[in-house]
Order: sequence, then C-alpha cells, then structure tokens
Amino acid sequence: MYVLYFLNFRDTIKRLNLWGKAMLRHSNYRLLGLALLVSLSGCESGEVEVIVSVETASFDIIEATIPDMQRAMVEGELTSRELTMRYLVRIATYENRFNATIAVNPYALAEAERLDQERAAGQLRGPLHGIPVALKDNIHTTGMPTTGGALAFDGFVPPYEATLTKNLREAGAIIIAKTVLNELANWVAGDPFEAPDNFSPISGYAFNPYEPRRDPRVATTEVWPVMETGGSSSGIGTTANLWAANVGTETSGSILWPSNQTMLAGIKPTVGRVSRYGIIPITADQDTAGPMARTVADAAILLGVLESDAADPNDAATGICERPLGGDYTVFLRADGLNGARIGIPRAGFFEPVPVPGTARQSGLLTPEVTQVMMDAIAVLEAQGAVIVDPVDLPTILDPNPARNLLSFGVCGGANAAKGLDDDCSVVFKYGMKRDFNAWLATLGTSAPIGSLHELREWNVAHAASGAIPYGQTRLDISDEMDIEADRERYEADRAKDIELSGAYGIDAAISEHNLDALLFPANRGANIAARPGYPSVIVPFGLVPNEPDPPFPAGFDAAPMPFGVTFTGPACSEPVLISLAYAFEQVTQRRFSPPYAPAL
Repeated sequence: MYVLYFLNFRDTIKRLNLWGKAMLRHSNYRLLGLALLVSLSGCESGEVEVIVSVETASFDIIEATIPDMQRAMVEGELTSRELTMRYLVRIATYENRFNATIAVNPYALAEAERLDQERAAGQLRGPLHGIPVALKDNIHTTGMPTTGGALAFDGFVPPYEATLTKNLREAGAIIIAKTVLNELANWVAGDPFEAPDNFSPISGYAFNPYEPRRDPRVATTEVWPVMETGGSSSGIGTTANLWAANVGTETSGSILWPSNQTMLAGIKPTVGRVSRYGIIPITADQDTAGPMARTVADAAILLGVLESDAADPNDAATGICERPLGGDYTVFLRADGLNGARIGIPRAGFFEPVPVPGTARQSGLLTPEVTQVMMDAIAVLEAQGAVIVDPVDLPTILDPNPARNLLSFGVCGGANAAKGLDDDCSVVFKYGMKRDFNAWLATLGTSAPIGSLHELREWNVAHAASGAIPYGQTRLDISDEMDIEADRERYEADRAKDIELSGAYGIDAAISEHNLDALLFPANRGANIAARPGYPSVIVPFGLVPNEPDPPFPAGFDAAPMPFGVTFTGPACSEPVLISLAYAFEQVTQRRFSPPYAPAL
C-alpha cells in the first residue's frame, strides 16, 4: 500500500498536477473525476485532510493488454475498481506533463464497482467488461461534457449519448475520460495560420510522451511541443498507459497520424462501419470513428464493440459492410497472416517524388532515414512469405492531366481556398461542415449553446479576447460562405471527383490490376487517398526516425527520435484482411515500447 497525505483540498489539486492556467476552464470535470481518488473529511472552508490510498497489486498495468486485464480479473488477481483506481492515479500523476484529458469521469469508480458486482454474479456484458477506455471529446457522453474543444461548448453536456458510447457501455467498458483534440477536429484554423496538434482553447497545448518538452524555436508565451502528437485525435493517454485504449475520429488522417506519432496500432474503418450518430461532424462523406490501442489485438477487440450489430437508423451510411459474427475481429488475428499475401508498394508519390501537374512542386519525397525504415518493413513482409509487388503506381498519381491527378486536387482548407479561389480544390469539407454541423446542432434541441455555424463564428469573434480563436477561424469562414442549395452542384461534382480519383482511378485500380490484398504506405502518407472514398487502413508501430524540422532546432538541442509506423490500406470493407496483415507484422516485429517519460509508479 502507498498513502499520500495532503494538508488541504487546494494543495491536493496542486500536487495532483491538475491545476494550470490552460486548464482552468475545464478543470471542474477533471477535478470531479480525480476527487474520487481521495477520501475527504473536514469543513466547508476547503481546509480538509485528504488521504489517497491505493492498494498495490502484483498485476502490472504498464503495457497490459485487454486480454491480460480480463485474465487477471477472471483469476481474481485484479478487480475493475483496482484497475480504474490505478489508471486514475496515473492520470493525476502525468496530466500536467502531457495534458492528455479534457475531462475525467466523476463516476468511474462507482461504475467499476458495479461491473465487479456483475462479474461476481456471473454476468459479463462483453469483451470490455470492466475495462477503462477514453473517448475523443467530440463524441457524445451524458456523464461528462462534450465540447469538441470549442470555447462556445465549454461545459456542454449533450442530451443523448453517441451510438458508439452506448455500444461501449453495453459491452462493459468504463468511459474513464475524454481526450484532448484539435478544436472541432481541426476544422477551425486554416491558412494563413495553423494550430499545433491537439490544441484547443479549452484544453490548451498537449505533449507527446516520447518527448514532452517545449519547442525551443517558439520564442513566445506559446508552448508548442518539440514532437508533434499528430492529427486531431490524441493517442497521448493510451501510449502513456493512462487507460487501456481510446476512440478517435478521422476525416482525413486523424486516427492514422496520431497513432503514428504515439506508437499505437490504429484502425481507421470503412466509412459506415461505425455509426457517427452523436459525434460532432466535419463531413459525413468522410467522417468515421475508430480504435487506437497499444496492440492490434486490442484495437480489433475495440472495433468489434464500436460496430453495431445492425445498421443505425440515425446514420444512413451504416450497414455498408458485413459485420463478423458477434463482432469478433479477433478471429482474424493470424500470426501467419502475411504468408502468401500480395502487398503492393505505391512508390510514385508516396515513396518517391513525382511532379504535381500544373505546378512546379513535387510530392512524395522521403528522407533517407524514412526510406530505410520502409525498406526494412518490406524485408520483414518478404521474410514472412508475403508477395511484394513493387512498384504498384496508382494511375491518378502518374496522370499528367491536372484534372485527372489527385495530387492536383487538394482539399479547400483556409483563406486561400475561399470562394473565387477554389477552382483547383475539393469543396467537400467546407460544404459538408456547414451542412452536417448545422444538422448536428438541430439534434441537440433547446440544449444547443448556439444555433448554427454562422452563430458559432459570431460567438467566436465576440469572445476572441477570451481566447476563443487564437489562430483565427478561416476554415469555419469558408464553410459558412457555402450556400447549401446554390453550391450543391459544385459539391456533388467535387465529391464524385474525389471518389473517382482516389477510388476507381486510385486504390481500386491498383489493387484490381495486381490482384493485391493491400497497399503499404509510410506512416499516414496514404491517409488522404484512402479517406476520400472512405476506405479502411490499419497502422502498426515499427521504427524511429530523426525529429529534424524545418527550420531546425537550435544548436545543442538534442531532440529525441520520432515514432514511425507502417500502414496497410485496402478497399471498402477489407478490415478483416488488413487486421490479419497488421497483426502478423506486429507479432514478428514487436517494435512498440512504452514512453520513457511515463514510467510505472
């Protein structure tokens, strides 16, 4: 047993590393959750004695998998309450270093106790019974706020839970916390400014557990991290062992990129496999939720729970893929999954640079270090019996006609892509944000803090002095200027072009021509081309590469190397194949390691 003694409640919060200037707005819910760590007695003045008592156990939670935890609970070595308590202690210990959470569940221990009672009575809800997981804070929960990181939604508790949240609870999961994210999944600040990864006006700046220092190049009061955390989702808490796994969301890279940066296995599902009902949207054309975990097996277990057993009437995209029997993706965890698999290497534009038609730019250059990591990965695949088809170049990447080349057709994403400047980019994001964000607000009824995207922009301007939009809101601006009726024809044309160039003339063409099981991409390099038609990907940790930004760090600053993963991508509904490939690759490589800045307590 270890016991911590604190003189008063305020001192407790200080020592638990939860109080900070950037967190004041959302600290109430962090505090409510973490107050469950303590036993309080005293008077109304707040001068109370606090004793934190946590029973140590032989079970080691560092890098423990979901099956490890379940076995320990079955054998009586561990209870869900003990597991939850130990995670809460880790959150309290490391929160101020990493800033991984926006809110902590104030009922987490009570929920764990109920699940322990059910287990004792022989009532198991599912594969996550008693397992603490976290959700990105754009996913509805009714026991904690859902803010999307937007100041206008600070403290907002939605009137209903997301479908996936219900699925998690029905499977026995404990929603222990909500994770940090880029504000509104990174659809607020765009050209001419970009916010750092996982920054929002509510949560502040977040840090990567593999290098949690401030960027020495930023000579301001801002606290940009030395190492990017990746995307709008966060893998910080999962990689630091603050909970078992987490759920992120992706529109174009925000599961794959943060998984890459924090050495996690991430599954970006086919759009429609997991219901989006109750998730703050960017565009329904590409939005999806998906699992982020320390192992492919844990991610597969979580995916099976997130996916409903039938189409969700509240999400028209669901039902597109056949669900495995009982939602059990673990049947695809085959150690020999690479043997005989045909895997294509899309060199042009992803491994090697190619010209972007109509411009003086090139796309696809890798550093020598990254190239070597990928060559090592390919060698592993070959050694495990995979048939490597190299090169497999996507037709759209090599087409000299800008109108037929995906590299010439980016996403309209800032002031440089406002109306009149958007002829050579896709309006799907900016159109979809206005259409789907307003539709989402309508589901909130009278509880909605604001009534429309336009009102949000006005609110942000009115509260700019309070830190609402420190990097501007040009992405919201270009979304709000869209006319849902008048611009529908342009949107539909761009959506069709997205699907054609990235799907039929991209991934589908390459896989069909070479009879492939999957394509292999470096890190999240293939995220955009897979996201546009809504295709799945699975990323696995594999290596480390130098952290050498441009401009460089100052002389004498020794930056830790960055995590680097490899991604398997396939056509719609190919998750079973991708999981099998990724698992086999993971089992033979085992490159993930726990971050040195989050050791066992």
